[in-house]
Amino acid sequence: MIPDDQVEEVRARADIVDIVGEVVQLKKAGREYKANCPFHEEKTPSFWVNPAKGVYHCFGCGASGDVFDFVRARMGLDFVDAVKHVAGRSGVHIREVHRTDPEEDPRRPLFGANELAAKWFRDNLHDPEIGAPARAYLEGRGIDDATAERFGLGFAPDEWRGFREASAVHGLSDELLLEVGLLKQKEPGRDPYDAFRNRLMFPIEDLGGRIVAFGGRILGESGPGIPKYMNSSDSPIYHKSQILYGLSKAKVPIRQAGEVMVVEGYMDVVSLAAAGFDNVVAPLGTALTEEQAHLIQRYAPRALLLFDSDAAGLKASFRAGDTLLAAKIQPLIVTLPDGEDPDTLVRSQGADALRTHVAGAVDVLDRKIQILEERDYFSSLDRKRSAVDHLMPTLRAAVDPTTRDMYVARVSEKTGVTRGTLEEEIARAPIQTAPPRDRPAAGASRPRPPARPSRTLGAEYALLRVLARDRRRRAQLLEMALEHVGPEDFKHADDRAIFQAFVDDPELDVPPEGLGTAARERMARLLEEPPDDELLAHGEREFNAAVAALEGARLAREIDDLQRRIESTEDEAEKLRLIQEKERLRRERRAQGLVGGGEFARRLARGFPGP
Repeated sequence: MIPDDQVEEVRARADIVDIVGEVVQLKKAGREYKANCPFHEEKTPSFWVNPAKGVYHCFGCGASGDVFDFVRARMGLDFVDAVKHVAGRSGVHIREVHRTDPEEDPRRPLFGANELAAKWFRDNLHDPEIGAPARAYLEGRGIDDATAERFGLGFAPDEWRGFREASAVHGLSDELLLEVGLLKQKEPGRDPYDAFRNRLMFPIEDLGGRIVAFGGRILGESGPGIPKYMNSSDSPIYHKSQILYGLSKAKVPIRQAGEVMVVEGYMDVVSLAAAGFDNVVAPLGTALTEEQAHLIQRYAPRALLLFDSDAAGLKASFRAGDTLLAAKIQPLIVTLPDGEDPDTLVRSQGADALRTHVAGAVDVLDRKIQILEERDYFSSLDRKRSAVDHLMPTLRAAVDPTTRDMYVARVSEKTGVTRGTLEEEIARAPIQTAPPRDRPAAGASRPRPPARPSRTLGAEYALLRVLARDRRRRAQLLEMALEHVGPEDFKHADDRAIFQAFVDDPELDVPPEGLGTAARERMARLLEEPPDDELLAHGEREFNAAVAALEGARLAREIDDLQRRIESTEDEAEKLRLIQEKERLRRERRAQGLVGGGEFARRLARGFPGP
């Protein structure tokens, strides 16, 4: 069989439009696609595909389902073979586990231990005496029995070895329970003890619904050294940066709503679910991670951030917003009344009050601008400079070209800074500060060489900067650069056009005719700046690093493309050829050494004066 989490991964990564489009001629119709049904004869299209929900439906014959149902019906495959087929088309490597060989998955005992623990916690919650304090707490928080059952809530009594003794009856070893984080041990050789005590328990599930960890909320007041909330530590089956609490249950409602509500903790998730909000998830005790953002991106294009209304909550919202933008998700900030969080607001004012605030959600950039306006950041030139600094992380995080273009226009309008200048600032890698090592003598200054570009767009600007300012060596530099990169390696369209213009005519002193307005302005600024002695002195390093970054990015894209082809092909000979080609590129990337070795480096060194 195929593990449930892998089935869900394939379902999430599959492009139903692409797979259905292999056998049906689809036409775009708004947000959906239509065609003549492949399952019955018809002249007028009644077959529709909804990519946002990952489903198809024919209003003529009633055929409907998800991507697996389509492949099964069209190709006559069973479910396992349908999943394998879609996985191959979607670049997912399938790991099969045979039911007759339970030891084939070495993680199986860990999942079993968690299932046993979850049942023990639930039994304690329902015990008339043991679970009374936890049930009273849930009732006070507005959590009904149905919601508690849906999320598998439980209770860990205030005992040091209650679960350890209960699990020993079922033959579970201390070593296994320590590995999965249900027991703790102060030092080797000492008896382990229960990790969770006197806590309301929240099972944490993976996408397939398997319990991989637990969260616990202390009952009563937390004291010194006793945290209010506690999560399992990472284990072979649990990595908190890669899982969102509640997603296993919320993924279908998220697809249906087209958006996800992100809250700070699992109590907020459960409380909002009890109030009728089903598309809610939460990180697990950490800031929202890139992995979690990409999980969200599988299911919805928009995320509503409902963090606490205090300064820390606002800061966490902006940090999460930038992380979501980098995953091509539109983040919106929901502003709650002072002193409220989603849970307290729902309990004090009801679900409709929260819906009102959600309806007033504001894009993360607009919310930043609102706060800067409230604090009078646009009243003078120096404060506008500071405002740009505050907004720049969000501009840089917006990788979607359309979103970035609108953001740049908005910031330019508010600050008076031109689009071209903002784009240059975005392309320039942020300055990384580090603790000083050898301090210069008092009053002495030490020139700092240009920082190595850390982003592809920063590398593009750095390369063009050297080419524009070192006119005497431009032709030689272009000759060396073209051995490793070309115009197609530039992501920024204006930078690509400028580089091509230099290739076409290395003697350019003014922008040529035919460039777009933005590219002409950008190139003119580069050419008009006088030669920079510091740049020329350290030009080798900057030029070298820029070419290396662009070439490295190209090789990485080619390696990723080969990996996708390796995972999708069923031809063993073709797979071997692709693996060999991938290994060749990996060797080339390693040998590249930031384009710092071999003949290229020697030629480059001859082209620049020493510092």
